[in-house]
Amino acid sequence: MAERARLADRPLRVALVTTFYPPHNFGGDGRYVQSFARALARHGCEVEVIYSDDGWRVLSGQKTSPETAPDEPGIKIRNLSSDKPFMATLLNQQLGTPAGRRRRLEAALSNDFDVIHYHNVSLIGGPGALELGDAIKFYTAHEHWLVCPNHVLWRHGRELCDGRECVRCSIAHRRPPQLWRATGLLDRAASHVDTFIALSESVAANHKSFGFKPEMTLMASFMPDEEAAASVPAPAHPRPYFLMVGRLEVIKGMQDVIPRFGEDAPADLLIAGSGPFEPELRALAEGKPHVRFLGKVDPGALPELYRNSLALITPSICYEVFPMVALEAFREGTPIVARDLGPYPQIVQESEAGLLFEDAVSLGDALRTIASDQQMRAKLGANGRQAVATRWSEATAIHDYFELIRQTAIKKRRQDLVDRLAALPLAA
Repeated sequence: MAERARLADRPLRVALVTTFYPPHNFGGDGRYVQSFARALARHGCEVEVIYSDDGWRVLSGQKTSPETAPDEPGIKIRNLSSDKPFMATLLNQQLGTPAGRRRRLEAALSNDFDVIHYHNVSLIGGPGALELGDAIKFYTAHEHWLVCPNHVLWRHGRELCDGRECVRCSIAHRRPPQLWRATGLLDRAASHVDTFIALSESVAANHKSFGFKPEMTLMASFMPDEEAAASVPAPAHPRPYFLMVGRLEVIKGMQDVIPRFGEDAPADLLIAGSGPFEPELRALAEGKPHVRFLGKVDPGALPELYRNSLALITPSICYEVFPMVALEAFREGTPIVARDLGPYPQIVQESEAGLLFEDAVSLGDALRTIASDQQMRAKLGANGRQAVATRWSEATAIHDYFELIRQTAIKKRRQDLVDRLAALPLAA
């Protein structure tokens, strides 16, 4: 009775396990986990983020590492950093297990959690991490790593993948082929997870088509209810413009957009971001005065950049999962012009806040339509703002998450957890 009373009174305890976490992250998955942790804490949960900066140190090539982010109200940060990051990362990548950090990860996950939620675990433990801990277990697919050694289904660095050539493709991506993928490790490890979560229909469909056996539950992404970053003036621009925000890589597809901004362009193109493909893009834009590279932009300046643009262009030629830039644009009342691929058809259909294109002709048509039809552009922008306030709000996401926990707790006969969920904000 005393133990039951103790469990009934305590907050919901959630562990978030991930490879990357700010400041040790490259893309959106680390920032998503940070926003998710803060949202859970705001709604009464005790959260522990468990990650390792080993993979970040190896992949970034940085000799010195930023300090681990400090704990926040309701959030404890655990960085399982090792003294030999290269060896730990290599063993993890090859064997699919936590290797040199297994004991520390196992100890961290034994801390009386109600939910263990895995995110990108590629270099924090691989499939082997899914076997550790005793709690309700979820896994959110932020990439296609479960079915693709190189995460993005971009075969040989030049085309969408429609069939496995994983060894040659890994070599093309300059990564060692993974030994564990030739075994049944993933199937065995996946059996320890109660629910695999997909952030878009495209992600679920891709996993199924590439042979991933567990069914995936759709759960929408969200725009967090965080206080806005300190406002920073956006770079001034005298003419109407379209905007691209993101890392400049070949898979982002900007090489298909820049040629549309010649002398007859309906507006200018501002590109906010940097990356390894930037020199090629700058060469492509040479002699095109309608194209301007802004480089890395202070996050505080992005809202104004979005707000003043005609539309955000999202032309990725690979399968995105659910790009947060679309929600950031919608929040500012800005529509999107997106390639008809991956999650974008779903995003545009559900929001009614954008136009899709398939090729150079349809892209040009979409740009001219957005630039010339102010009434339609305002309608699309208003639809996007409304979609973020409802469909992709923090309140909707946390409500759905608590409901998923409740349903799983009922299946596992965890009545104490069901009772505590009923007392949490938005759980009813």
